[in-house]
Amino acid sequence: MNISHLKLVALSLILIGVSGSSSLMAKASEVSSPEGMQLVKGGEYRPLYMSKDSPIQSVNDFYLDQYPVTNKDFQEFVKGNPGWAKSEAPKVFVEKQYLQHWSNDGYPKALTNSPVTNVSWFAADAYCKAQGKRLPRVSEWELAALASETQADGSVEKDYKQKILMWYSRPSQKQLSAVGQNEPNYWGIYDMHGLIWEWTEDFNSALVTGESRGDSTIDTKLFCAGGASGAVDPGDYAAFMRYGFRSSLEAKFTLPNLGFRCAQDAEQNQ
Repeated sequence: MNISHLKLVALSLILIGVSGSSSLMAKASEVSSPEGMQLVKGGEYRPLYMSKDSPIQSVNDFYLDQYPVTNKDFQEFVKGNPGWAKSEAPKVFVEKQYLQHWSNDGYPKALTNSPVTNVSWFAADAYCKAQGKRLPRVSEWELAALASETQADGSVEKDYKQKILMWYSRPSQKQLSAVGQNEPNYWGIYDMHGLIWEWTEDFNSALVTGESRGDSTIDTKLFCAGGASGAVDPGDYAAFMRYGFRSSLEAKFTLPNLGFRCAQDAEQNQ
């Protein structure tokens, strides 16, 4: 074999190697997000109520719905699960205000693409499970909500927290807007702030001080208390509001400004 043949063989091997690498890269890129969901890269999250010296939580990669679940979405769920219809939902799992903005025939057409509210944690949990998903955990929701429009950690931006507080301070809308009217955040997710409050899988997981003897029923009623003593960032009033709101909830509560969206483990899509 002369030198020309050796060069040709070497070039062929290189091309085969490049081709193989390209195939692997293409294969990796084929793992796309489930329809209507966006990948949120995992990271570290320090619960608000823990001190700066407390251990942080690791959050794995996960998928999160791009939008809150709408009235239209929820009606499709009810059609397949009539036990969650307005007149049929078990009273032990919902308050009497369950889907109060619906008639027995369904939601007002003007609210088709508005987030569904007046749903209990039990109903939200059932919806997500019916989609092969689950409710996001507090750590996941907070990590995704930390993003601004341009970066994963929006808290480093000037006025980021103030902007969220301004959203919270606005009077409640008599009729909720359609989802997706604002800019998506860094992860491509809409309406994490400024439209509704959202259920989380472990909304009742905030630390309970236990200092009051009146706390004896806390564990059995899916109630949580937002401990603020020793908080990581006492100036993060928006986060305090979220913890305070969650701490006031019981799983059967149905409120006109409380909806949800679903999450899914990243490994589930591989």
